[in-house]
Amino acid sequence: MEENIITINNIGKEYPGVQALKDVSFDIKRNTVHCIVGENGAGKSTLIKILAGAQQRSRGEIELNGIPYNPKNTRHAMNSGMSVLFQELNVIDQLTVEENLTLGMEKLRFGFIRKTEHQDRLQEILFSMDKTIKLNHKVSDLSVAQKQVIEITKAIATDSKVIIMDEPTAAITEGEIAKLFAVIKDLRKQDVTVIYISHRLNEIFEIGDYVTVMRDGCMIETRAITEFDGCTEKIDTGTGVVERTVNEETACKALIRMMLGEVVVTRYTPKEIDKTKVALSLKNISNHKLKNISFDLYKGETLGFYGLVGSGKSEIARAIYGVDDISNGEIMLNGKPINLKSPDKAISESISMVPEERRTEGLCTMLNIRENITLMNMSSVSSRGVINKSKERELSTDYISKLQIACRDGNQKTALLSGGNQQKVVLAKCLNSNPSIFLLDEPSRGVDVGAKEEIHNIIRELAKKGVSSIVFSSELPEVMNLCDRIILLYEGEIREVLVNGQNHDFENILHIVTGGSV
Repeated sequence: MEENIITINNIGKEYPGVQALKDVSFDIKRNTVHCIVGENGAGKSTLIKILAGAQQRSRGEIELNGIPYNPKNTRHAMNSGMSVLFQELNVIDQLTVEENLTLGMEKLRFGFIRKTEHQDRLQEILFSMDKTIKLNHKVSDLSVAQKQVIEITKAIATDSKVIIMDEPTAAITEGEIAKLFAVIKDLRKQDVTVIYISHRLNEIFEIGDYVTVMRDGCMIETRAITEFDGCTEKIDTGTGVVERTVNEETACKALIRMMLGEVVVTRYTPKEIDKTKVALSLKNISNHKLKNISFDLYKGETLGFYGLVGSGKSEIARAIYGVDDISNGEIMLNGKPINLKSPDKAISESISMVPEERRTEGLCTMLNIRENITLMNMSSVSSRGVINKSKERELSTDYISKLQIACRDGNQKTALLSGGNQQKVVLAKCLNSNPSIFLLDEPSRGVDVGAKEEIHNIIRELAKKGVSSIVFSSELPEVMNLCDRIILLYEGEIREVLVNGQNHDFENILHIVTGGSV
């Protein structure tokens, strides 16, 4: 019987106004590939950060090899045998492979770096995983998959017994995925346990031994892969190799049902959209991530884009707002071609955007609420370059009241607000720019239920006033509650367009955005 390498008991994590994890408990068996799946916001990343020592849990217990495990930081976690491969790989392109592998572990003698047995071991491990990578290669010349091999080599060389892989195939080709899976299978032979996070459900059934499903910060179920309908294993008597047969459609839909639970959509009210009044058009927009994106946004319409990590939602918003360049295609505003080279240009054309990262991209946290609200439209409170403090106070007080921002007054620093109230300040700032087109990228991420409903009501009221909005969300109930049409995305491509108010199979929707057939 397999023994546990990690035991997680009643782990909880709270942020101001948000409970990210709620009494999560499950075991991870030694020398297995244990997958963790769930929609965005399910709590996967928070759990991984706690395991990696990047965040501290609010309560609960973790055991590693039967010993209480409470890493103070990522270095402590690594020294305990836990390594993480994040989506943003921790390699330095300007250095060679050898310099990356030995960074921070160099041994000096008389001021010169000397070769050690550890470097010989690094080379041996690297060669066993990918014979094409040479120590003198510049890392900038390697593919993403080869950079991942460097990270895995470092983890094995530090005697990591658990390697966490967060969306490792999000940016690599099919051929590179096959090589990565071969490396993962080889890791098991070296008594390494892999925790694997992916939105590509077919990968779970190809590489995994167990899968834990998370939803809304809770652990829903942990199940062996072979317990799913459509998935069987048998041992080849001649070679002793375990062969797995998977009916992907059957197995993936069973997993999707676990991920979704019961999706309740009751708030959307169908409305008449005048399709003769096109506010915004994208024609065959392409760039490093997007592939021939085309759609129309009508006046007063709330259009939704739904997809998971890597689907291209944020990239569409950034392309419209002039943040990301486009290599091909055309954007038309009110029937006329327009070149949106920057956010300044977009704002001047009455396009406003609530970004996904509110603290780093949506707010100046060192400024107070009053100063943030007026940033995108200084002319609303100034004349000839001079700010009218009385107007500024009056305007900010009005938005604080309308959006029910919980604060002392407009002079309070935005850094001291809860996540939900910070998001309301971002909304107020954008609304003060008087947009006719409103882009909202994950508008309710990380906010509590009450704040989420208030944000949704703001979007509904804008539609009544003729403002056209696009909601980019990884929450299916959010787009189904708010949007007149929903565009499903997968890896930078539009897969299907749904008209809201009709009967839709939510399992099939998630099947499509995880790479299944339309």
